[in-house]
Amino acid sequence: MPTSDLHAPILDWYDEHQRDLPWRRPEASPWSVLVSELMLQQTPVARVLPVHETWLERWPTPADLAAEPTGEAVRAWGRLGYPRRALRLHAAATAIVAEHGGQVPSGYDDLLALPGVGDYTAAAVASFAFGRRHVVLDTNVRRVLARAVGRSELPGRSLTRAERDAAAALVPDDAATAATWAVAVMELGALVCTATGPRCEACPVAEQCAWRLAGHPAYDGPPRRAQAWDGTDRQCRGRLMAVLRESHAPVHRSALEATWPDEEQRTRCLAGLVADRLVAQVAPDVYALP
Repeated sequence: MPTSDLHAPILDWYDEHQRDLPWRRPEASPWSVLVSELMLQQTPVARVLPVHETWLERWPTPADLAAEPTGEAVRAWGRLGYPRRALRLHAAATAIVAEHGGQVPSGYDDLLALPGVGDYTAAAVASFAFGRRHVVLDTNVRRVLARAVGRSELPGRSLTRAERDAAAALVPDDAATAATWAVAVMELGALVCTATGPRCEACPVAEQCAWRLAGHPAYDGPPRRAQAWDGTDRQCRGRLMAVLRESHAPVHRSALEATWPDEEQRTRCLAGLVADRLVAQVAPDVYALP
């Protein structure tokens, strides 16, 4: 089994400090894990928790969700943002029912073939739901390994083969330990080895961290710009979607006009929502969730 001086301290730290999250509990279903992984993409845990809970209460199995119109998935998605993820989750549920008898598949390749599931999500679900051995690399894991092993404050924008190989070399051979290792490093990145203001004094591997031992050299890659929000198409689309989510009847264009003052931008964003199948035009100047 590949061993590293990082294994024991990080695994011991996780055993003591892990958060009690519903999708990590022993009784969590693979469907709960898959739902959580799609919801957590670019969305903080605190915002996901209540939506995940209500989602699983309403749709405890993929078949329950697949039986509903896609618009109900979009409505239940609420304000998590990036609502196309709701459509992908609905499509994944439909595929699970059609191709896997309603059971979330356990194999990486089968998971990867589901709509909306990429390399990270397939590896995460196979690991966390089924105890399989995979390299699980989200933003938090990449940052911890970039610092502890790579001597860099932050990982590069794109995952490289060298970075993946370095992460793979640290994965324990034992599948159960490998799955715990993946989530432990992820948790360390989320709670201690954060992007800004890392709490090195609380880190279980501070004495081994290559970045700390090098004197915390600043990130020397391309500048990382925070995403704008005010005045963007994303904000406009969000306002339009909020009106449609809150109405269980079709909405006339006049009700949408009150949400955004820029007519050209509002019209463009509404057309984009229709093209993305997040909104349906049910009559001239009348819109609803699909």
